[in-house]
Amino acid sequence: MTSDVWLPFHADEIKGLPESLDYRFWDGGQEFPADPADCVFYVVPYMKPPAVGRRPMAEMTSLRAVQTLSAGVDHVQPGLKSLRPGVQLCNARGVHEASTSELALALILASLRGIPDFVRAQDKGEWRSGFRPALADKSVLIVGYGSIGSAIEDRLVAFEVARVARVARSERTTARGPVHPLTELPALLPEADVVVLSTPLTDSTRGLVDADFLARMKDGALLVNVARGPVVDTKALLAELDSGRLTAALDVTDPEPLPLGHPLWQAPGVLISPHVGGPTSAFLPRAERLLVKQLNRFVNREPLGNVVLTTGT
Repeated sequence: MTSDVWLPFHADEIKGLPESLDYRFWDGGQEFPADPADCVFYVVPYMKPPAVGRRPMAEMTSLRAVQTLSAGVDHVQPGLKSLRPGVQLCNARGVHEASTSELALALILASLRGIPDFVRAQDKGEWRSGFRPALADKSVLIVGYGSIGSAIEDRLVAFEVARVARVARSERTTARGPVHPLTELPALLPEADVVVLSTPLTDSTRGLVDADFLARMKDGALLVNVARGPVVDTKALLAELDSGRLTAALDVTDPEPLPLGHPLWQAPGVLISPHVGGPTSAFLPRAERLLVKQLNRFVNREPLGNVVLTTGT
């Protein structure tokens, strides 16, 4: 029976991995570390083009689990059709909450307080003072209230916001209050000063932020996207930015990477970071803890955590 595990990290650098497995280091290079047919547990290389991570999957005929190191799994899902039934796909819930929620707050604060303008003025040696909006007393709407959305609210508490409204695919109640279903978004959008997107990319969220969604946002509101670029209709957002009615802070874009000369680069009122919500010093220790936990469960035939779907079901 094969026991190969493909890891994008060197196994000898991770404490606590079960010794009964054979670890093969592969971080997306051209050469495979072993026969893909012998791989039973595949950890997808992190921050590589989607086609790279999917490349060996069709040959992984013994595969039992695919583990991503990202919260989203949309980049590997096209490769699932080549896998045998019963393969479990697991995401990295618990790995990116700290980093992504930090960035969401950084983008909100930088946009509201005008940090990009200060940096540009500093480059010119100019002292530009002025009155800026605060996050305090603002109403914030979080669209996509999973573990990352919850972590964003954890960090908002310290900033004396007036209200946090929460939206997810389905309605539920949390210790902090109700989570509204997506169907209630139209009624919630006009009340929000800041709208934060932290939803996964699915068929139901692709293009969710369209012209109608944006038109319902109040004048002067800020849109923050730490989810996926295609959640937002770029053309519709550009129209609102160009009019000056809305502002935006985007860690993800559509297209991505944003090409040279794209109008988003020069749109008024937009702050762009190059998809850096996850890759920080907080990533590696949390990713290693996840892999140790998952692989020990795997060898002990215990249920894996973070299972998003199982092929063939």
